[in-house]
Amino acid sequence: MNSLDANTRNTKSKGDVRSLRLAGDIPGIIYGGPEENQKVTVLKKTLKSLIQKGSFLSNIITLNLDGKPQNVLPREITYNVISDEPTHIDFLRVVPGVKIRIEVPVEFINHETSPGLKRGGVLNIVRREIELKCPSEKIPSAITIDLDGVDIGESFKISSVKLEEGVTPTIIGRDFVIATLAAPTVMKEPEKPAEAEEATATEDGKEEAPAAEGDKKDGDEKKATEEKK
Repeated sequence: MNSLDANTRNTKSKGDVRSLRLAGDIPGIIYGGPEENQKVTVLKKTLKSLIQKGSFLSNIITLNLDGKPQNVLPREITYNVISDEPTHIDFLRVVPGVKIRIEVPVEFINHETSPGLKRGGVLNIVRREIELKCPSEKIPSAITIDLDGVDIGESFKISSVKLEEGVTPTIIGRDFVIATLAAPTVMKEPEKPAEAEEATATEDGKEEAPAAEGDKKDGDEKKATEEKK
């Protein structure tokens, strides 16, 4: 589980918040559960390194607030529209038994042992993330699809995914598709038009044209003149 250090903040104005950002800190808030909301700051450099690891918003982290650890779930990050730098973050307290909605990434394993992929099949991914409703203490880090032994024509639906008790997809009433393994698409060269083929054949089979009648006559006259001399 990733961890992040945080400190309590007592900002009262936009100027105070701006000063925090200039110092390399990101303001945030912790909410949820029976406790009151808490204003916090985290180090921007550390926060960015965790975001770059991927799946940051779907993994519980340990937030060390003033040295006291507590489990939270990152819920929303606000970015600067020009610099794309994080400017604010919300954390949800992980309270056992409380259900939350969360998007969990889909990962695929054992590509090398799929006969369908070996024969040139194409893995069409319909959903790269699936929204789940689950207790905060049972959030899966990912939904794993095993490609071992999977051949062309097979598909993966949500019903084929084994979820923990109490964890359910938010889409109910239909067995939606996550991915399919389709046949390879072969690009054929376009056929030459008939006119083009005829033109090519004529070009290849063309013989040297016979000399014109006028050319022959000039040559004969020249030869006769030489004989008279």
